[in-house]
Amino acid sequence: MSVFRRRVEIMTTRASDAGEVRAALEDDFHHFRVWVRHRAGAVSAIGGEALRHPYSLCPQACDQLQQLLGMKLDRVAHSVTRQTDASHQCTHLLDLAGLAIAAAARDTRQRRYDIEVAQRIDDRTRAVLLRDHDELLSWAVNGTLLEGPSPYTGINLREGMARWALSALTEEMAEAALLLRRCTLISMGRAYNLDEQVHAMNTGLCYSQQSERAEQALRMKGSTLDFSDKPLQLCAQDQAWLRQRD
Repeated sequence: MSVFRRRVEIMTTRASDAGEVRAALEDDFHHFRVWVRHRAGAVSAIGGEALRHPYSLCPQACDQLQQLLGMKLDRVAHSVTRQTDASHQCTHLLDLAGLAIAAAARDTRQRRYDIEVAQRIDDRTRAVLLRDHDELLSWAVNGTLLEGPSPYTGINLREGMARWALSALTEEMAEAALLLRRCTLISMGRAYNLDEQVHAMNTGLCYSQQSERAEQALRMKGSTLDFSDKPLQLCAQDQAWLRQRD
């Protein structure tokens, strides 16, 4: 059976009041890296890299991460959305930056998330998240509605879930839940031949899909991969980079 998979790996180093975080993300549609340096509790330098991406202009969004410069380290990954307008960022670069900054704030030295969302049958699927090899979340999903378990039963992935998660869950459970939410929604793209697109849609939801550049953001044909039977390949190319220190 076809399975959508994503892996996120984060590694941090700290010396005195300064440090660096490196984070990598890979799934069927994306392969991104973000690095964050911080000093005295704030982001002092940041950068990103787009190794595999759906549209030709996605790499330009790496520069948008500079809007996070000076941000105070925050243990809540979602806090990056208060620092910058997410619709003018690459969704996945910004998510990754938020995870990296939260790891720095919590002094989490190493973290790995593994997500899998099974192929939908009659619009139903199961979405699973492992954190550091241990299963943390397993949702029964019908369309965009969570059918269980509690406390997620009845939550709609598209209607106010972020607000609910940030108020009802611990910061680290909210982080995991919002990551699984993102993956459950984007996994729906596996039902379509995305290479039939000529360019990004003008939705205004992310950097490449803004009206002023959507038609110039050409589809990167062949950029979708299938890791259903190859989970160990996710982020395999990032291991040396994650451990490298300047």
